[in-house]
Amino acid sequence: MRIPINLASEPFRRDRPVLVASAACGVVLVALLGVLVFLILSERSRQTDTRAAVAKLNAEVLTLSTQQAQMEATLRLPMNAEVLERSLLLNTLIQHRAISWTKLFADLESVLPNNVKVIQIRLPQVNSRNEVALDLEVGAQNQGQMIEFLKRLQDSPLFGPASNPRSAPPSQNEPLYRYRVVVSYGQKL
Repeated sequence: MRIPINLASEPFRRDRPVLVASAACGVVLVALLGVLVFLILSERSRQTDTRAAVAKLNAEVLTLSTQQAQMEATLRLPMNAEVLERSLLLNTLIQHRAISWTKLFADLESVLPNNVKVIQIRLPQVNSRNEVALDLEVGAQNQGQMIEFLKRLQDSPLFGPASNPRSAPPSQNEPLYRYRVVVSYGQKL
């Protein structure tokens, strides 16, 4: 019978695989740390460039706003008020004249179903972003035709979705369902 007796002060352990794995993990972690430090430094330099660009744009905006304020102050002088009012009137007239009625009717014809009639078109409104809003009054013999017209308006790239459609039922004098629709129109001015 053999009895295993270890006479060493410290017993033998198999630590080599654990040490090798720990060293490999340490090398991988140091490499990842290096990559993260590189990414942080490169992002910091990009942020510095971005902040410089934003500061430059803010300075330009400030310069332009002060110039605009000076020009508006000049235009608001009593001797220039008449010229300002006239230029606003002329600009408004030019904007309204820029809308091609022929193109407008051709575009409406492309989305208008056969049994829907345009009864009235009010003067198109142009907002500060040069978007045109049409106020239409249309008539149809039944509500299904009007729903088809609204779908065609919404699907068209020239017209936007109809907002606030209001309807009136047929009367003795008017045999059509009448609808008043406000829609945005994408004609370039």
